[in-house]
Amino acid sequence: MKKCLVILVSVMCFLSANAQMRWNAKYQSYIDQYKDLAIEEMIRYRVPASITLAQGILESGAGSSELTRKGNNHFGIKCHDWTGRTIYHDDDELQECFRAYDNALQSYEDHCKFLRNGQRYRSLFSLPITDYKGWANGLKAAGYATNPRYASQLIGIIELYKLYQYDNAKSYDKFMAKRSGTDQPVDGNGQLHSIHIYNKNYYLYARQGDTFKLIGKEIGISYKKIARYNERDSKDPLVPGEIIWLKKKQKRADKEFKNRPHIVRAGESMYSIAQYYGIRLKSLYKMNGISPDESIRVGQRLKVR
Repeated sequence: MKKCLVILVSVMCFLSANAQMRWNAKYQSYIDQYKDLAIEEMIRYRVPASITLAQGILESGAGSSELTRKGNNHFGIKCHDWTGRTIYHDDDELQECFRAYDNALQSYEDHCKFLRNGQRYRSLFSLPITDYKGWANGLKAAGYATNPRYASQLIGIIELYKLYQYDNAKSYDKFMAKRSGTDQPVDGNGQLHSIHIYNKNYYLYARQGDTFKLIGKEIGISYKKIARYNERDSKDPLVPGEIIWLKKKQKRADKEFKNRPHIVRAGESMYSIAQYYGIRLKSLYKMNGISPDESIRVGQRLKVR
């Protein structure tokens, strides 16, 4: 009977803990916004992106905490030997000193440096970068947070949102590493563009106020090259929502479009179709035996591969 009671209590605790860990749109939005930055810092400092994102969510309230809103501090790091800008906030004690940053990029980088250079976190770097459970438990054991459930909370977030997938970045990380050293993200809120992968290439969506020069500065690639990859003039204005490719486009669409023609829709052009599939405009014309002087019509079927 006593054994059954122990089992029952354990099950109830397990269900209670999991009931609290439900999918949260606010958390997902935070992940979408900062996953590229977490991957970048993982490449540079070997802190798992999953751990960085989970800590960012917990420590900043998914970007809504006062420390984050007023000081861009996503990880609750206190002043210690800090010589930069500061902000004061009630924590374990009243009006404690916390580090403040100009943008999220600086906060993410300082978080990784804080762990990398901290004596008490040194043993974590002997763990595989994919061992998020070891990292979560190690952070708690090293005293990163006083919450007794800190490790289980990190693990719960990582598993619910599948953050462990970002710890396996490979070809992606070589490209993302080019963003290192960038001091000023595109907008004043420290929000980097989300970078996506398609057809063996990388792309982002232009935002209000974007230019090739601003995007080039953020990514760490010549803006003239980016314009050339997109078959544009480097001074061309960008329309919010348009696709901007970050490497030279392919000659044909992804293999999923083999024997699947594109049906021209109203408002489309050969250029917009080429951009959509990540293929060169010249190749699209050649595949379809069309001259640049010819017009396309709604409903026309075009080969893209």
